[in-house]
Amino acid sequence: QLKLVESGGGLVQPGGSLRLSCSAPGFTLDGYDIAWFRQAPGKEREGVLCISRRGSGINYVNSVKGRFTVSRDNAKNTVDLQMNSLKPEDTAVYYCAASRYDRSCFRGVQADFSSWGQGTQVTVSS
Repeated sequence: QLKLVESGGGLVQPGGSLRLSCSAPGFTLDGYDIAWFRQAPGKEREGVLCISRRGSGINYVNSVKGRFTVSRDNAKNTVDLQMNSLKPEDTAVYYCAASRYDRSCFRGVQADFSSWGQGTQVTVSS
């Protein structure tokens, strides 16, 4: 079964940048829609960005537009979330998740994503 692993989280000052990576040791991510979700303390998990198996990106959160981008690195078999101009409100545990269903990014339904990573903490604080 597909198992995802996130990396790249940490503590960063406001205005800083982080790059998260999602990998799947032993598997290829080519045939999956991959989404990044986040969950802040006391809040529900929300979708952030998604990239389809065809490379199309979908943004679910207005507050990250122009700051966050999602991309595939086929050579490394990863899906990366580049986060720039980070704000304290971006503090959360970030998860990547994979869906075998086509158009899952477009649908934006969490239940479509059956494989999840363990999450990586991102803390934005001075």
